[in-house]
Amino acid sequence: MFHNLPVPDIATHSVAAHFDGDFDDAALSAWAADLREKLNAPEVTLGLVFMAPELFTKAAEVLEILRVHARVPLLVGCSSQGLIVTGREHEDANGVVLALYHLPGGELRTCHFSQPQVEAAEDAAFWHDATGVGRKDTHGWLTFADPFHLNGEEWLRQWNEAWPGLPVIGGLASSDMDQQRTQVYLNGDVFEEGGVAVSVGGGVAMHGVISQGCTPIGETWTITHAEHNIIHEIGNRPAYEVLVETFDSLSKGDQDKTRGNLLIGLVINEYLEEFKRGDFLIRNLIGADPNNGAIAVGALPRTGQTLQFQRRDATAASDDLDTLLAHAAEDHEAQTVYGGCLCCCSGRGTGLFDLADHDAGLVHHHLGDIGVAGFFCNGEIGPVGDRNFLHGYTASLALFVPAP
Repeated sequence: MFHNLPVPDIATHSVAAHFDGDFDDAALSAWAADLREKLNAPEVTLGLVFMAPELFTKAAEVLEILRVHARVPLLVGCSSQGLIVTGREHEDANGVVLALYHLPGGELRTCHFSQPQVEAAEDAAFWHDATGVGRKDTHGWLTFADPFHLNGEEWLRQWNEAWPGLPVIGGLASSDMDQQRTQVYLNGDVFEEGGVAVSVGGGVAMHGVISQGCTPIGETWTITHAEHNIIHEIGNRPAYEVLVETFDSLSKGDQDKTRGNLLIGLVINEYLEEFKRGDFLIRNLIGADPNNGAIAVGALPRTGQTLQFQRRDATAASDDLDTLLAHAAEDHEAQTVYGGCLCCCSGRGTGLFDLADHDAGLVHHHLGDIGVAGFFCNGEIGPVGDRNFLHGYTASLALFVPAP
């Protein structure tokens, strides 16, 4: 169900557009200059750029054109085969998407990070020195990274320790999977390894909407015996028995939807009074053994952690994003939203929903005509509770808002 809520006039804070075509210096220059005029703001604070792989060999020239003609002092982004721009999703697109943001009072710092740094990092102080951003200097990070030459899980674990409780939102770049080659962009530089990050501080913060595409089934349970990635007991009963009981309690129609789409949700913050959508980290249910009563999951659950089984399908994914965006619209009803960045799993789009523009359209429906740019990812980055994770089949939305 959709919920229309009034949103403030934010037309002067962000604009985004798609240049659909091959490299053409004159046409690209005119397009970038025209987009800058549409921003109707005294200055550009940040530009986000997402580029199709067909432009790999021209990427450095494209970045320079955009920086000069759109007058962008800070430009970051990455490559992708699918481009997203305000209300539209261009899957298997050509060209480039550019968004311009005017972020009043924002203090932005950028960096490129690499796998050798991840291997060298010994403590949080390493990353504070490497980025020039201390623990209290930022409200969060917007990040884009190469999936083939960076240990994303280890990097994100280190950043969770360096900036505890702060959001890291973004995605892993994509291109033709056969090439295993992606690009990330920082101002005029093109990197084919590592990642780029923007620290968002000062008078601007980020609000994350992280939709993992699932709906909860059954009730919540407490894990009473877990080792490594194996859950032996739930509620002092064999885990497999609880799993079967949960499935059998569903209607015939819901059983058909759930078969082959059953996952597990693990609560990250146990101190909440009640658990709702967005409080669970969704991970795969790898296997179940009726003989010993154990189930294996794609995570490291803890004894005492709260668990709830989940179903992922198109209906569940649509309902989840719709509900989370409705809450976000309510949260920001009286607050300006400067713009957004939407990172969607390449497994979503028409392949999941059987219709075009699903995720981008929902964002536009709930939050209005804000400038949103984004791309289809090889993995999505975003917080659950007070920690950040790499996700799959997820829509990860960063909204730029005034800092509290």
